[in-house]
Amino acid sequence: MNKLITDIKAIQEQTLNNLKSSKAYNTIRAYKSDFKDFSAFCVKNGFKSLPTDSKIVSFYITYLSSKDAKISTLRRRLVSIGMIHRLKGHYLDTKHPIIIENLMGIKRKKGSYQQGKKPILINQLKAIINVIDNEKTKEIKKVRDKTIILIGFGGGFRRAELVSIDYNDLEFVPEGVKIVIRRSKTDQFGEGMVKGLPYFANQKYCPVLHLKKWIELSDINSGPIFRRFSKSFKLSENRLTDQSVALLLKGYLGVAGIENKNYSGHSLRSGFATVSAESGADERSIMAMTGHKTTQMVRRYIKEANLFKNNALNKIKI
Repeated sequence: MNKLITDIKAIQEQTLNNLKSSKAYNTIRAYKSDFKDFSAFCVKNGFKSLPTDSKIVSFYITYLSSKDAKISTLRRRLVSIGMIHRLKGHYLDTKHPIIIENLMGIKRKKGSYQQGKKPILINQLKAIINVIDNEKTKEIKKVRDKTIILIGFGGGFRRAELVSIDYNDLEFVPEGVKIVIRRSKTDQFGEGMVKGLPYFANQKYCPVLHLKKWIELSDINSGPIFRRFSKSFKLSENRLTDQSVALLLKGYLGVAGIENKNYSGHSLRSGFATVSAESGADERSIMAMTGHKTTQMVRRYIKEANLFKNNALNKIKI
């Protein structure tokens, strides 16, 4: 009997670990953050947050819309609240008409157009690299920061993918470098993908050459490629966080005299897609690099890139 009890406890523990591993760490973190905001709303208004009911969730969505939250934010909060309930063993009908009809009404009033963060275009990319070159700091930090930005842009990386790159994920070949992405936002089961970054004709902005220089200068031969510095600029063993990429990018945009409010870590990824589309790349080749699973977002990049190129007004002679 004791062995059976021990086995059951081990099975329960493993089951809990499996449940935790079913979602990426950043996804779980987002669920918790969203639910924390919902809980604060409930406490403030005397509602019960767990378990709650559809009517309270609908009130919360209305509250968020009054604060000018985006439709995408409302949908994400709804998913998070529902997921936390399921993980805790509670039922919540997130498809209840009081929620869905309310969401549709908000969408009709607000419109569904979502203003995304601005992409980093070629001129901004060059400006960032140029200001880093002129920074009064250690050469090793300059090389690291330039490499992060050029690799992030050149490979259309999500910031979490970028900081997850390890030394063993790299393979330099005559054409450039192959980078293995072992897991990403749309690849929760770790099937992985390989990105190929070729050498650029302009060496000053070449991601492959900068990556080689960074590895040589940092003397990294295992573990994370992009790491933190101590205050004395000693390279640590600690991996950079994905948020560090966003802060680094926004910081250099500010130094370059570019208003950085509407830029984020995602701007490197959207910049790659936008610039590629402007240069005539088709959606399939863009998706092969970015890892997008559907064409919806990529087609939006292509549409925005061609906004003036294929403009009907270009045919009018005045």
